[in-house]
Amino acid sequence: MKNDNALFYTCSLIEFIGRRQKQKRAYIVNTLGKSVVKRIYTHSDVLHCELIDSVAEEFINMWSIKTGDFDNVAKCKYEVPDYWTIGEVYERLIEDVQPNENVDSIIETLFKVYNSWISDSIS
Repeated sequence: MKNDNALFYTCSLIEFIGRRQKQKRAYIVNTLGKSVVKRIYTHSDVLHCELIDSVAEEFINMWSIKTGDFDNVAKCKYEVPDYWTIGEVYERLIEDVQPNENVDSIIETLFKVYNSWISDSIS
């Protein structure tokens, strides 16, 4: 499925949490785990009605996501794309490499992408 709004929101939320907590995005997805990321994906239509800041805060607190020292925004030497833009980059990448369109496959592909070398390159 192209232009998967649920995937776009999920990736944008992961990026938002990563920036706020100064953590690599792989750490965020691995800390949340597949079942939580799947829940975010399947309930994105409801979650997006809240401010992303408050949604992120809930997940940060519920899963005790620690603050790290990976501040790729502060270290950047050019204008940094916002978390929505980076969420869209991940969405398109995951859509391009996923084998099929079922939810479990999408989540599996999401984890592979965020845990690959490309995630550090995007960041």
